[in-house]
Amino acid sequence: MKKKYTVTDRLITRITGWIAGMIVLALAVWGVFTLWGYYTYEQTNDAQVQEYVNPVIARAGGFIVAVKFEENEQVKKGDTLLIIDNREYALQQEQTEASIRKAEAQLRVLQSNVHTLGKTAASAKSKIAATKAEVWKQQLDYDRYQQLYKEESATKQQLEHVKATLDVNTSDYQSAEDNYGAAVSRIGDIEAEKTVVLAEIARLKALLDRHKLDVSYTVVTASYNGRMGRRTVEVGQMIDAGETLAFIVNDETDKWVVANYKETQVANMHIGDSVKVVADAYPDQAFRGTIISLSPATGSSFSLLPPDNSTGNYVKIVQRVPVRIRIDGERKTIDVLKVGMNVNVYVRKKQHRG
Repeated sequence: MKKKYTVTDRLITRITGWIAGMIVLALAVWGVFTLWGYYTYEQTNDAQVQEYVNPVIARAGGFIVAVKFEENEQVKKGDTLLIIDNREYALQQEQTEASIRKAEAQLRVLQSNVHTLGKTAASAKSKIAATKAEVWKQQLDYDRYQQLYKEESATKQQLEHVKATLDVNTSDYQSAEDNYGAAVSRIGDIEAEKTVVLAEIARLKALLDRHKLDVSYTVVTASYNGRMGRRTVEVGQMIDAGETLAFIVNDETDKWVVANYKETQVANMHIGDSVKVVADAYPDQAFRGTIISLSPATGSSFSLLPPDNSTGNYVKIVQRVPVRIRIDGERKTIDVLKVGMNVNVYVRKKQHRG
């Protein structure tokens, strides 16, 4: 018995055929575009957005008394991020300032002593001149009385009196010279003491600068414009110097992509080549970039345990070469790309070069 097709069956068959044809056509178009893309571009999806993410590190230890930021908050250069209790550092600074004042007072005393001893030395020097004149006069008298005594024109008692006076004046002259020498020597000793005190003042001033730095370190500020990331501290927490307190993403530097291309794909890549970047998060938006560097070695060569093919277990594996690509465009446009986002990168195989 011959099977008859109804109008409905013919309609369904026709619609099904059209749908199948459209699917085949769509697959063909997709295949053509895909093959054209592979023919035109070196592509990889082994790529991520990178940006400088720096830790916020305390340079002083102590208790945190205030936290001035929240996670994901935009901050400006110089904004206060957190404050550490600075009382201990302030006390050390005050102690050093007091030590400096004490040393400066000692220096003023020594300078006063030098001034006093200078006057003493000047007086002793004047006395030397006076006693020297007395000795010279008395020596003449002694020589004259000695001659008179020989001529029996003077008594022995007179000669002895003149000789005693000469001895006294000579002793006074020697004493004046000794006093002058002692004063000059003491001035030298005090000048040496001043050198020691000046060195101590310099040391204390350097220590004071260090204490001032310690006090300034208790206020942690943003080093540049950026966005705060995850924070790990809270008010009342005890921290140590060098401890990581939070992370900040630097907004003052470029964003870039590290694309790990196969070694068979990088032969025609050069610094300055234009790149198209499509993020998984924004598949309908294309970003432009520029190749700024190619790694001097494959990624595996920088690993903790680089492969050693000479050990006898060689298996050929296609290696990856990191290519660094700067994202071009206005900051507000490219800010939608976040650190760590996966992207697809397309580099034209043949680019015009002037």
